[in-house]
Amino acid sequence: MLISEPRALKLPLKLVTASRIATNPLSLLISLSSFCTKTLEQAKEEEKKKRKKEEETLNLFLHDIRRTMSTDLNDYKIIKEGEAEILMHAKNEVFYNKTQVNNRDISIAVLRTFISKRKQEHEAFLSKRTKGAQKVSENDASEMVVEELPHKTTPEDHKSNGECEVEEEISPEEPCSTMEEGPMDLKERKGKRELMPPRVLEALSASGLRALRYAREVEGIGQVVALDNDKVSVEACRRNIKFNGSVAVSKVESHLADARVYMLTHPKEFDVVDLDPYGSPSVFLDSAVQSVADGGMLMCTATDMAVLCGGNGEVCYSKYGSYPLRGKYCHEMALRIVLACIESHANRYKRYIVPVLSVQMDFYVRVFVRIYTSASSMKNTPLKLSYVYQCTGCDSFHLQPIGRTISKNTSVRYLPGYGPIVPQECSDCGKKFNMGGPIWSAPIHDQEWVASILSDVKSMKERYPAYDRISAVLTTISEELSDVPLFLSLHNLCATLKCTSPSAIIFRSAVINAGYRISGTHVNPLGLKSDAPMDVIWDIMRCWVKQHPVKAQPADQPGSIILAKEPVLQANFARAVASLSKAQAKKVARFLPNPERHWGPKLRAGRQITSKHVSLLGPAAINGALNQEDNEEPISKRPKTEDNITS
Repeated sequence: MLISEPRALKLPLKLVTASRIATNPLSLLISLSSFCTKTLEQAKEEEKKKRKKEEETLNLFLHDIRRTMSTDLNDYKIIKEGEAEILMHAKNEVFYNKTQVNNRDISIAVLRTFISKRKQEHEAFLSKRTKGAQKVSENDASEMVVEELPHKTTPEDHKSNGECEVEEEISPEEPCSTMEEGPMDLKERKGKRELMPPRVLEALSASGLRALRYAREVEGIGQVVALDNDKVSVEACRRNIKFNGSVAVSKVESHLADARVYMLTHPKEFDVVDLDPYGSPSVFLDSAVQSVADGGMLMCTATDMAVLCGGNGEVCYSKYGSYPLRGKYCHEMALRIVLACIESHANRYKRYIVPVLSVQMDFYVRVFVRIYTSASSMKNTPLKLSYVYQCTGCDSFHLQPIGRTISKNTSVRYLPGYGPIVPQECSDCGKKFNMGGPIWSAPIHDQEWVASILSDVKSMKERYPAYDRISAVLTTISEELSDVPLFLSLHNLCATLKCTSPSAIIFRSAVINAGYRISGTHVNPLGLKSDAPMDVIWDIMRCWVKQHPVKAQPADQPGSIILAKEPVLQANFARAVASLSKAQAKKVARFLPNPERHWGPKLRAGRQITSKHVSLLGPAAINGALNQEDNEEPISKRPKTEDNITS
C-alpha cells in the first residue's frame, strides 16, 4: 500500500504532540485557553456578521419603503394576522380579504399535520427498508455457509455483490455501492438519510400574507415560493417579505411569473402546492397536479360557488366537467365536483388523489388532497365517481356508480357500472329525474387526519386567530359519516308532505332504531347524512304524519302521492342513545355566526370602489373610499412638476 510522505507522517506527529501535552500540564492549560479564546473570537465574528446582515436587510427595506411610499405614508396601513404583518395600500392595489383568515388558519393546521405525518411515514419507510436489508443479508450469509461456489471469490467481492442485490431491492433508482464501501457503511449511510424540509408553492400570492404565515408559523417548513403575474402584487409581496424580518427573508421568495408555466416547468418539485385564486381554479389544476411531488399535498380553493351550486350548470360543465344540481346538498356537491375534477386531471399523468379534508366555509370550498403516482391504483377511479339522479318532485336522490369490479382468484376485472339505478319515474312520487355529475362519491375526509388536525388546533389555540370558527368546523367534520355522499334536509322532507317537522333528535332516533346510521354535516346545520335508503326515510315520515295528521292536499301533489302509500316499516320514535353527537351532548358550538357584518367576498384588486359595492364592503367603507377620491385632484388639474412630467 503506497502512502504519500506527508500523509505517512501524520500519525507520528499526532502521537508526539499528544505525549508532550500529557507530560506537560502547563502546555495543556495553554492550549485549552487558546482554544477557548479562538472559540469566543469566532462567536463574536459570527455575531458581528449576523448583525451586519440584519442591518443590511433593514436598510434595504427602509430604502424600498422610502422609494415606494415617497408619495404619502398615510396611504399604507399595517395589517397583522397571526405572526405575520403586511403593508396594505388603501387604493385596493393588491387583493386582501380579511374573511380568508379562516382559510389561512385551517391551511396552517393541515400543513402542520402534513409535516408530522410525512416524518412518520419516512421513519416507517426507513425502518421497513432496514429490516428488508437485514433479511436479505442474512439470507446471503446462510447461502455462503451452506453452498459451495463453483469458483473462488474473495470476501470483499462477495460482500460487494451481495450489497448490490440489497441495494436493488431497497431502491432501484440508486446505483450499487462501490468496492471500497462495506455493507455496514452503506447501511449507516442509508439509515442516516435525513428527510428534507417540505417545499411549498403558493401559486397566487397577491400580498404574500399566506406565504409569510407559512414561513413564520409552521415549524419544520422549508422554502416557500410565492408567485404572481401582477407586477404590483410582486412588489408588494417583496416589500412585505422584508418587512417581516430575517426569517421571512431566508425562507420566502417572490417571483413574477405565470403560475401555470412555472408549475409545468417544475414537475414534482414541491411537497405542497397551494391554489387560492379569485374565482375558479380550473385553469391551474392540470399544471398543479404535475408540480406536486409523490405523496405531496395539493390545497385548492374555489370561490365560484354560484357556478358550482347550479346557477350556471353549463358553465360548471365547461370548467369542471360535471353538471351540478340545485338541491339542498348543492354545497357538498360543489366539494365533490372539485374533487372529481382534480382526479380527472391527475389521471392523465397516471396519478390519483386521496382527500384528507374537504371544507365548505363562508363563500367558498377548500379541499386538501394528497397526490400519488400509480398506474394500477388509477384504475380504481371509476369506482369513486357517480352520477346523481334527483327527483323533481320530492327531492329524493340516488347515486349511479360509473364502474364496478369483479374479483376472480387474484385477478380483478374493471367493468362499467350497472344501470339504470332508477326507473324513468320516481317510485315515491311519480315525477321525473334530473341527472347531474359525475361527482366524487368516495369519502371526502380522512377521519384520522381530521382528529390529528383538531388535536393540534386545540393544543395551540392561541396561535390561530380564527380558532373558534375552525375548531367548530373541524369538530362537526369529525362526527360526519365519511362514507355517505350528500345529505337530506329534514325541513325539505316536511315541506314536500306539508307537515310539521319532527325534532332532529326524534328523526335521528327513528333512523337509528331502524338499524341505520345518521349524522350531521358541516355544510348545513339542518342537513342529515344517513345510509338509510329513501324508501326507509319516506316510511319514517309516513309514520310521523299518521301521528301528526295534515290537511288534505290535491291528489296530484308529490306529498299526496307519497302519503297515499302505506308504510312498510313501522318507525320507532323512542329516543335512541346515539341520537345526539358527542359535541351536541357537551353543548360544543358547531355553527357560529359571522364575527362582523359584510363578512364575505371582496372586490378584485384594482377595481374602483363605487356605491354599488355597498353589499360587499358596507356603507362606511364605501363612504371612506368615495371621500378619498373626492379629496384627490385629477392628474390633469395638478400643476406641472418634474415628477408628473416623468410619470
